[in-house]
Amino acid sequence: MKDRRTIAAILAAALTLTMCGVSAVADGEADSSAAPDSSVSAQADQADSSAAVGGTPEDASSGDTAADSSQAGKAGEDQAAQDTQDSQTEEHPEPEIIPPDAVGTVSFANVSRRLRENNLSVLSLEENINAINAIDYEKMGDDVRKSLNSIADAQWFMTISGNSFAAKSMSSSYESLKDTFDDIRDGKLQEDNEAVIRQLENAQDQVAMAGESLYIALTEMELNGQTLSRSITALDRTIKELDLRYDLGQISALTLEQTKAGRTSALSGQETLTMNIGTYKTQLEQMIGAELTGKIKLQGLPQVTGQQLAAMDLDKDLAAAKEASYTLFAAQRTLDDARDDFKDTAEANMYSTGKYQYVAAQHQWQAAQYTYNAAVQSFETSFRTLYLQVKDYQQVLQAAKTALATEQDNFAAAQKKHDLGNLSDNALADAQDKVSEAQDKVDGAAIDLFSAYNNYRWAVDHGILN
Repeated sequence: MKDRRTIAAILAAALTLTMCGVSAVADGEADSSAAPDSSVSAQADQADSSAAVGGTPEDASSGDTAADSSQAGKAGEDQAAQDTQDSQTEEHPEPEIIPPDAVGTVSFANVSRRLRENNLSVLSLEENINAINAIDYEKMGDDVRKSLNSIADAQWFMTISGNSFAAKSMSSSYESLKDTFDDIRDGKLQEDNEAVIRQLENAQDQVAMAGESLYIALTEMELNGQTLSRSITALDRTIKELDLRYDLGQISALTLEQTKAGRTSALSGQETLTMNIGTYKTQLEQMIGAELTGKIKLQGLPQVTGQQLAAMDLDKDLAAAKEASYTLFAAQRTLDDARDDFKDTAEANMYSTGKYQYVAAQHQWQAAQYTYNAAVQSFETSFRTLYLQVKDYQQVLQAAKTALATEQDNFAAAQKKHDLGNLSDNALADAQDKVSEAQDKVDGAAIDLFSAYNNYRWAVDHGILN
């Protein structure tokens, strides 16, 4: 049983090396969590136990009546056909057409598609999937059977030639091929390869999610850049005012220098932020197969609608997430292996409690069940946390919008005072800055909400928790 995991383990190790660099960047810049799972109790139990409508006119004596009936029948048929078409349209709606990105730009809607079409790591994973799908198990079984016959013939020849040692040395090769043949015949090899394909597809999804997370992080970094630029502009106004007050002897030189030092620090932070944005944009360009310039233009983020939020159903979405989760799928397979190992040990020791091997196997099997249940429990907890996080960001956004409306009212009042000559230009500019700061908080809250909701959808649709 454990031998059948060799291929999957090798691919998993190679995949981990591929994924480490990508996910680290996205996780560092965008804070989020999500969790997918499959049914807990059902899987634990499995581990423990293994019209046509038609009509004819009743009266055809009148030509007019027959014509009217014919027209009515045709109209009914047309209406039925239209109803059928409408029903099919509702069941299978036309896919949303997303326009391609202009040169030098990228939209959030196209990140995943461009990444899957151009990212070298994803394409490599796809080729590995295609290689497994290309296997003809019937022909493979025939090839293995021929090899078994060849080894058997060779063993027989060695035996009659008196070379029994050589014949025995071929036994291990024969047994290994026999196991492979049995696995193909019983469908075990096919099942293992399907599991490997699911693992590779999960890796592709992980890369795509990392690309979207990086996009969101860059959007937030650019918003922070705007806020920092406005702060520097406000410091410039303050320094200009302090220069005049210093000339009038109202402030000390130390106060003026401290303010100027604050501006220098802000400029340094701005340069660092600009450098980081360029670096991460280069990484995004590499992920989607664009030209590496570090200057790709982001087209902003979609807004989370009220309908999307209202459609969130914790129990239903959690069940879907668990079903899609590769993590829980792998945990279930590990539990199945542990169960098979326990049964093999138990049968070998006649289920005798007097044999330490059987007792030890019982404890190992119980430990495996605890480990699986802990994985499911952790998944459910993380998913519920993400659900609540989306709801919390929703109320934070509403509060930020309320604060923005208040600052806009305050600015309107300040504008009137300024028009009457009762407020200075700097004071009016400060009031405008407060409106801009409140707007930034709204924009930041909208980004946080979208990030959490996007992670939630990845959890529900693909079983991936960030």
